[in-house]
Amino acid sequence: MKWKIAIADFKKYLHLELSLSENTINAYIHDVKKLRSFAKDKNNLNINDIKEYHIHEFLADLYDNNLNSRTQQRILSGIKSFFTFLEFENELKMNPAELVESPKIGRKLPDFLTVDEIDSIISSIDLSGPLGHRNAAVIEILYSCGLRVSEVIDLKISHLNFSDEFIRITGKGNKERLVPIGKRAIQSLSIYLNQRKSIFVNRKAEDIVFLNRSGEKLSRVAIFNLIKRQAIKAGISKIISPHTLRHSFATHLVENGADLRAVQQMLGHESILTTEIYTHLDNTFIRNVILLYHPRAK
Repeated sequence: MKWKIAIADFKKYLHLELSLSENTINAYIHDVKKLRSFAKDKNNLNINDIKEYHIHEFLADLYDNNLNSRTQQRILSGIKSFFTFLEFENELKMNPAELVESPKIGRKLPDFLTVDEIDSIISSIDLSGPLGHRNAAVIEILYSCGLRVSEVIDLKISHLNFSDEFIRITGKGNKERLVPIGKRAIQSLSIYLNQRKSIFVNRKAEDIVFLNRSGEKLSRVAIFNLIKRQAIKAGISKIISPHTLRHSFATHLVENGADLRAVQQMLGHESILTTEIYTHLDNTFIRNVILLYHPRAK
């Protein structure tokens, strides 16, 4: 089977069968194309020519190009999915990646911000500017609701329920969940939405909450740039992104005693194991919890 056809069929499978997001699909395809480039350098190997040792050589090549273990693991995961798909479609008799072990990695803990640092970022926004209240609302909802950046840009006005203090979010795999929204985020959003009524709105974006200057849906890049810019203005030297605010949301909840299952639901994680990365609590905090709640600790 030719690489071009196999990759095109795999892309359709990811979209139609698994209903993955566009970003996830692009990541999978990018990983497979890395393997294709490697195969071309190895005497132009076809898919059916790939053996297990080729996959090991491919991983070694990634290592030589200074890609860390976490990135290697992600790429291998995409490659395994690709070959599993071809095997299922009877295009391959054996999956050459099936027995390849993932590189060992340490558990990387994302950076997070303190409450004071988040307040500093929001305070650094010029609310007198035309986009000030929009920018403040973006940051408020990222932190107050722990949303992914993709969930923020796709947030719909019709999914806001301020009276019950909930918003409806469409997350990964088009799965919906209800997320509580606090009073400060509601206040910030309400001010922005009132201003939004006076600007031109593109027809396709009529139900979209956050818009750019052209009245179209705000982009991921715009939110990344916004947070980076405001962090610099606030004098914060940490390298942060929209995910930093999401991580801060979960971190502050867990540190203040929130149930991990509840945090899992709010973040939209399928597995509790994914949520556990947000429990980077120091030993003192854990010890205090045991002393406070365990019946035999006193």
